[in-house]
Amino acid sequence: MSIGKHHSASAGTTTWITPPHVIEALGGADGFDLDPCAAVNQPWPCARQSLTISDNGLLQRWSGRVWLNPPYTNAEIGKWMARLGDHGTGTALIFARTETEFFQRQVFERADALLYLEGRLHFHVAEAMTVTIGKRVHDLQAGDRYPANAGAPSVLCAYGTLDTEILASCGLPGSFMALTLAGIISVQLPVGSWIEEVRSYLEGINRPVTLSELYRAFATHRKARDNPNYRAKIRQTLQRGDFNRIEAGLWST
Repeated sequence: MSIGKHHSASAGTTTWITPPHVIEALGGADGFDLDPCAAVNQPWPCARQSLTISDNGLLQRWSGRVWLNPPYTNAEIGKWMARLGDHGTGTALIFARTETEFFQRQVFERADALLYLEGRLHFHVAEAMTVTIGKRVHDLQAGDRYPANAGAPSVLCAYGTLDTEILASCGLPGSFMALTLAGIISVQLPVGSWIEEVRSYLEGINRPVTLSELYRAFATHRKARDNPNYRAKIRQTLQRGDFNRIEAGLWST
């Protein structure tokens, strides 16, 4: 969830909310541990923990898998992308400004994979507003989809093996590009057994996870594409493998 400026200047706001279908395709809000750029009035979460502009997420400790929809201004975006590069685990949503210095240094040189999204996204608004586009007046409520698109193509940038694997199999229309050897290997290696894949996810996330989070994470996984009963398979895998049931619906390695 961005606190930065996109290309819909006529809206009179610089706060734009990540489209919910993007978050869901990447594992849902429970699949991310931190959103350091959340809007103050946030219609839906993008991660388990949110930091707003008043928290100054750049100065806070980051942990786990990060969702980053950063401020898009030239003065700010490079700082946030550098921080994600330093952290090394997470996914960012930015404009595909491949010619810019920050993109060359913080994305091409540090990310593991990219997904150039097809078309142009429609972001959502964080608060009620009335906007005029052309001759039409739109009365929007918090969380509504903004009528005009973002004005530029977007790209998802994955940092770390787990986020690369999720990005490669997320199902969002676009063009996937692996940037590092780790990224290439993660999408070209044969898929392991259910036990191996579930263990890999749990070890990558490095914390206890709920069943609902596992369901979302595997919804677009290659193991689940041809198995309509993949949720039952996940439960069976957890029971048969060497996994730790912490409490009802909560598991770890």
